Amino acid sequence: MLVPSSNTTMEAEVPEVLRRVTAQTGDRFTFHSSRMRMKTVSAEELARMNADADRAAIELADAAVDVMAYACLVAIMSQGRGVHREIEQRLAKTAAAAGAPVDVVSSAGALVAGLQHLGARKVSIVTPYMKPLTALVADYIEAEGIEVQDAVSLEVDDNLAVGRLDPANLPDIVRRLDTRGADAVVLSACVQMPSLPAIPAAEAVAGLPVITASTATSWQLLSSLGAHTPVPDSGALFRG
Repeated sequence: MLVPSSNTTMEAEVPEVLRRVTAQTGDRFTFHSSRMRMKTVSAEELARMNADADRAAIELADAAVDVMAYACLVAIMSQGRGVHREIEQRLAKTAAAAGAPVDVVSSAGALVAGLQHLGARKVSIVTPYMKPLTALVADYIEAEGIEVQDAVSLEVDDNLAVGRLDPANLPDIVRRLDTRGADAVVLSACVQMPSLPAIPAAEAVAGLPVITASTATSWQLLSSLGAHTPVPDSGALFRG
């Protein structure tokens, strides 16, 4: 996984999903990361991080991994509609040139693909971002054919502070969402905002399927490996 240097969540939540899969199937995984510098969730720092992604991909290529995930949703979505396809292809070419042909996925692409897999046509979302970045995320999702009914922005721009947000607050935040006519809730449209422990309670509050940036990334990583299986308490993509 390629992660922002200040990310403290994906290296906890994705391995937890992998552990749940191991408990069900006996499949075993190793997990490796390379970091790209980013501390403040701003357009300037996100663009610099995108430019550094090739270096991080080359470092992971040296480990001969089976699949890579670019795990920063907003870094991609803030760069323009549909950009996840371009970045995934670019990083795949970079890894291949370094001698390690490998599948490359992204959290941005995984969230879109996960919602499409669920047949969601209208969603409500929770983000930690400032409102202008949330608007970019909503626009990105809508450009993929999925209407964003409502969005709650927690307006935290310090990425370390985002990672310290308490997931226990998320079910109450979901109560603030307008979910009328929605097909699903994106509980965390951010790879840094912790959400995995809150999924069962959030689904109970919303009465809707719940997906997050981390569960979508985990789902697409496992699907690429041919190792996806239903696991408990992990949201709609892992219900079977």
